[in-house]
Amino acid sequence: MGHHGDAAVVVAVPGAGAVSVRRARTAAVVLLAGLAIAAPARADDPPAPASAPPGSPARADDPPAPPSAAPGSPARADDPPVPPSAPPGSPAPPASAAAPAAAPAAAPATAPAGAAAKPSDDDGEPRLSLPTQADRDAWSTSGFRLGLGLVYGRLIGLGGAPSGRLIGPTVRVGLRLDPSWSILASFQYAAASQPGGLSGLRFAGTLDPTWHVTPSISLAVGFGFGGIVEGRTGRMDADPLPSTIDTSYTFPDARHPVASCSGVGVAGLARAEWAYVLGPRAQTSVALEVVGQWTGCVDDTNRIEPDTGTAIVRRQWWPHTGVALAWGIAWR
Repeated sequence: MGHHGDAAVVVAVPGAGAVSVRRARTAAVVLLAGLAIAAPARADDPPAPASAPPGSPARADDPPAPPSAAPGSPARADDPPVPPSAPPGSPAPPASAAAPAAAPAAAPATAPAGAAAKPSDDDGEPRLSLPTQADRDAWSTSGFRLGLGLVYGRLIGLGGAPSGRLIGPTVRVGLRLDPSWSILASFQYAAASQPGGLSGLRFAGTLDPTWHVTPSISLAVGFGFGGIVEGRTGRMDADPLPSTIDTSYTFPDARHPVASCSGVGVAGLARAEWAYVLGPRAQTSVALEVVGQWTGCVDDTNRIEPDTGTAIVRRQWWPHTGVALAWGIAWR
């Protein structure tokens, strides 16, 4: 067949059917396009995403499709390079040997329902502990003892001596000798008051041998000194009056007490006590005390005897008894 400038050229392209091109220049372009279509896909080329059927709505998670370039437009600088096509008839590279191994089974997300919860590190709400037998035994051992307390009671005058209510602190210092015996020194300072009666301070100090009948119960008997200090009392004064005597005078009894008494005498007490151990170093106690006191009152007249140069005073002895309730805390 002869060649003519306007003759048609028929080219057989594999997989694409017959293609007719009128011009030789166009035939070359079609030949290259056919080779690109017929070339087998390489194993390292990413798989093409499945295309949605025509008319199906786009999903929300699908990435937006890049805009397609118009035919014949020049390539942009940011476009990725197009990999070269494999020559026709070249064998396809082998595919991957094996698929990645399946991911291991996920561990159970939750612990068994019956598993016990881990205890917290905090100690929780504090609890007060009771004294132990060792604490009680410690108070039976020998050693130093110190106690502070409060006394409340009444001092009752005998034979006409004035009376009054007592309230004030008490202090005890001593030694525990053995489980059965202690020796204590007790000091009391109590305000004494009553309309028409005592109006001042009553003080006492006694040495008290103490017998511990049980670890909680003890009995004590003490001997020592006691005194009264008064100021203005409002009581009627007794005859003879200070202005009528030239020498010191001693009253035979206390049926007519002097207006103000300041003096010291002897004192004693008997005590029954119940104690409760708080811990190895402290205990509390409640005691009932019976007291007795013989006070030598001295009323100074502020005058001087002309012959001897000594002060002129009036003296009167006041006997008292009384009862008091004491509470205190002791340490060892």
